[in-house]
Amino acid sequence: MIRLFLDAMGGDNAPQAACQGAIDALRKDPELLITLAGPVDQITPHLDAAGDVRSRLSVLDTPEVIDNHESPAMAIRQKKKSAIVTGMLALRAGDTDAFVSAGSTGAVLVGGMLRLGRIPGIERPALAPLIPSINGQFLLIDCGANVDSRPEWLAQFAIMGDAYMRQVMGIKNPRIGLVNNGAEEEKGNLLYSQAHQLLKKTPVNFVGNIEGRYIPADKADVIVCDGFDGNIILKYTEGLAMTLMGLIKGELMADARSKLGALLAKGAFRRVKKRMDYTEVGGAPLLGVQGAVVKAHGSSNARAFASAICQAAGMVRGGVTQAIEQAINAQTTSNNGPQEEKEHGI
Repeated sequence: MIRLFLDAMGGDNAPQAACQGAIDALRKDPELLITLAGPVDQITPHLDAAGDVRSRLSVLDTPEVIDNHESPAMAIRQKKKSAIVTGMLALRAGDTDAFVSAGSTGAVLVGGMLRLGRIPGIERPALAPLIPSINGQFLLIDCGANVDSRPEWLAQFAIMGDAYMRQVMGIKNPRIGLVNNGAEEEKGNLLYSQAHQLLKKTPVNFVGNIEGRYIPADKADVIVCDGFDGNIILKYTEGLAMTLMGLIKGELMADARSKLGALLAKGAFRRVKKRMDYTEVGGAPLLGVQGAVVKAHGSSNARAFASAICQAAGMVRGGVTQAIEQAINAQTTSNNGPQEEKEHGI
């Protein structure tokens, strides 16, 4: 059984969406046990429909709630009875296998760093959402955890993204691309040009620089960038998807001929909409911390919560944390080996 800790008070639609999402996930996956954390009096009224899965659902009273307007570091230090702090500590102690929250992104990041801790050798954790591409999905890492990055961090992001796509998505040899303003090796600012040279030496399938227009074109399975650029790419992609869907819907309803065509193509449009729907994915895993953590979208509905829960369970089943730790250890050993030989005169 996989034990999952869910912050029931995180997100715009809490706690109703979190509770219903947990119930849906339990019905979908018979190997899950879920703990809903938050003020008990606010959670229990939403569990009446649990019925057949109620025995696999427990409620933990965490009366303090961290909201988006608080200083993340201050909230993590002061609100020790919040779901985020309690969940991170439970994950660290081995009392749960995964943690999911749609609450404050900053608090989840700080909680992951201060209360859960980084994988040894990882300098900075990163947020890595799956985003639709022309032929499937790609992992964008980082999308906001590190707005100021170093070249060596981007190399570690590549290793973590490679591990996730192997262990969770089942891609045997993920293609790793680096965001840049040109395909040529010498392109980019100092950060990206230095990161390019490091990625060439990193034990991943590095396919080179990826220009903005080719990010969704299935040129890479993992797109590496710093958190500043990644957040812009993510938010622009979300906005563009909504705009295009709105434009298409408006044009299809413009006249009788368009309405007839829309009726004939209704199935195709439904499939496209489903592929672009973030609720089908769940959230962004926080890679680099010592445990399976998924940060769900702040506006998550019940379907998004259920998807995020299944995503976290997939990380546990795939052993993503262990795979990252092994890859980082191998990389560190490879980098230190020649230096140690040199120091000993070998």
